[in-house]
Amino acid sequence: MSMFCYQCQEAAKGTGCTVKGVCGKSEDVAKLQDLMIYTLKGIALIAQECKKAGIKFSNANHFIMNGLFMTITNANFDEGAFIEKIKEGIALREEMKEELKNKGIVLNDLHDVATWTADTDFAIKAKADSVQVGVLATENEDIRSLRELITYGLKGMAAYAEHAYNLGKESEEIYEFISKALVATLDDTLSADDLVALTLETGKYGVDVMAMLDAANTGAYGNPEITEVNIGVRNNPAILISGHDLKDLEQLLEQTKGTGVDVYTHGEMLPAHYYPAFKKYDHFVGNYGNAWWKQKEEFETFNGPILFTTNCIVPPKPEHIERIYTTGSTGYPGCKHIEADENGKKDFSEIIEHAKKLDPPKEIETGKIIGGFAHEQVFALADKIVDAIKSGAIKKFFVMAGCDGRMKSRSYYTEFAKKLPKDTVILTAGCAKYRYNKLDLGDIGGIPRVLDAGQCNDSYSLAVIALKLKEIFELNDINELPIAYNIAWYEQKAVIVLLALLYLGVKNIKLGPTLPAFLSPNVAKVLVDTFGINGINSVDEDLEQFLG
Repeated sequence: MSMFCYQCQEAAKGTGCTVKGVCGKSEDVAKLQDLMIYTLKGIALIAQECKKAGIKFSNANHFIMNGLFMTITNANFDEGAFIEKIKEGIALREEMKEELKNKGIVLNDLHDVATWTADTDFAIKAKADSVQVGVLATENEDIRSLRELITYGLKGMAAYAEHAYNLGKESEEIYEFISKALVATLDDTLSADDLVALTLETGKYGVDVMAMLDAANTGAYGNPEITEVNIGVRNNPAILISGHDLKDLEQLLEQTKGTGVDVYTHGEMLPAHYYPAFKKYDHFVGNYGNAWWKQKEEFETFNGPILFTTNCIVPPKPEHIERIYTTGSTGYPGCKHIEADENGKKDFSEIIEHAKKLDPPKEIETGKIIGGFAHEQVFALADKIVDAIKSGAIKKFFVMAGCDGRMKSRSYYTEFAKKLPKDTVILTAGCAKYRYNKLDLGDIGGIPRVLDAGQCNDSYSLAVIALKLKEIFELNDINELPIAYNIAWYEQKAVIVLLALLYLGVKNIKLGPTLPAFLSPNVAKVLVDTFGINGINSVDEDLEQFLG
């Protein structure tokens, strides 16, 4: 096989992509992503030795964070970007080793991750072809499964940590855990039980990183509030911004003020409309389109340029490439990449001038969608919600957070939402909501039946809400609440959200539309037996199970 990747829900044949990624990444990019992770493990190993010696390399923490984020599904398809990043990583690792040497510390018998080197693109590609670099280098399938589960959790953790870092928040504890966990995946003395424990510890730090990002977002932009978001268009040239990074959005909005260029959100950027700080921009006019996987057709009708701030890129049509800009950890060959300066500022003048030369977006739908039900907003409605639960007006909440994707089987989530009894409420976060957030599901005593907390990282809000209800009703166990979990997953940020929920003690989660290919039968059995995780069936069967 020319490559092997099974990190996302759409892994070919439910086992893994072996020729080209279903996501669209090439064999070479897939192998370079594996080598990127391999390189990060070497940096993490040396970083641990530096910590013991009292040497601080904060840039190593940032490099590991960014490198992990680059390898998330649909984030970066640019072969050249990975080659340059790997070269930078080797140089950083050697600098760290030199600092240790200057203190009289010479490391012997190091793992290959900390010693391999290459000074040409060809040599890097040759190393990426090496059997020892890829996922299948771990022969025992259970150990491999757990190592990859941890690694994918770390990728999601790094994504959220980078967003927080962009807003001035970071945590040494989280950085240290990421390094520790990366190094642990090299340790052949660790048993499956050891790695299961590390998996739950990864969930613990998943909670921490989402709490940190929540504090960063709300500290900068206020607590989300109930908001109606327009899904129609105006007759002005416009920029479409996708992804998750609110700092990028803020800078774009500041730089487009007074230019005559409107800004629309796409996909996971929709919840930006819920933050009070962004409501002062009268050219921040609405959301265009749906979840990430529909972007090819929606970019066709949008007409203006598109800015990707994080993952969610679908390989574009050739005629769209000149309209696509990337920034942060994203990248695609032929697309203009916008870098931040040393102060974190990005110059969006080129994309703004580009927008002025293009037609306004074509209207593809009209109306409004409502959201903004993050934890503080829900707490403000707590009395109303508690009364509705006590009176029986609300019988059950269904957490339907997570990701959307291309598979036709995901129509399950639309049908499930439609068939839910009228005395139930959906709690959602992430792009999974696009399967039902435009349905007219009504309300219960003025409480909408779909409460959207925000982006995938705002699944943290849903956990906080559940813990608050547990406190209000004086329950001993979060699983005693009238809350069921029917979660859709796609990529690695969903993995860290899942691990966070498991760490918090949530049980009996339905996970779909398929269980992860990276779970070996034995590891899947552990999750089923310990936490009650199970896959989806038909809508009617699952409703009977949930409501029975």
